[in-house]
Amino acid sequence: MTEDGSGVEPVTRGDHDASWSANLEGPEHAMDRDLLVEQATEAIAATTAGYHVNLVTHGDHGHPETYLWEELEAAFDGLRLEYVDRCGCGGHVTRAHVLAE
Repeated sequence: MTEDGSGVEPVTRGDHDASWSANLEGPEHAMDRDLLVEQATEAIAATTAGYHVNLVTHGDHGHPETYLWEELEAAFDGLRLEYVDRCGCGGHVTRAHVLAE
């Protein structure tokens, strides 16, 4: 988890054995795409196989397929990504299914 002293809260504080949502649309995510990608990766790593995490990403970076999906697919085997929708606030929702091993 991100604990670099920058004052940014980690996206998760433990493992999730149910489907859940990770909020990656704060102002810190708008300013730092690398942080967004890092915390999306951490969210997937904390999700138990057989469940999914909704990655709610900041709209300033555009559609997540253009910058996030390739990074996540390279980091994980057994992952299926799907675009859900655009939020009313301008963000985007990607559902990351962590496939059972």
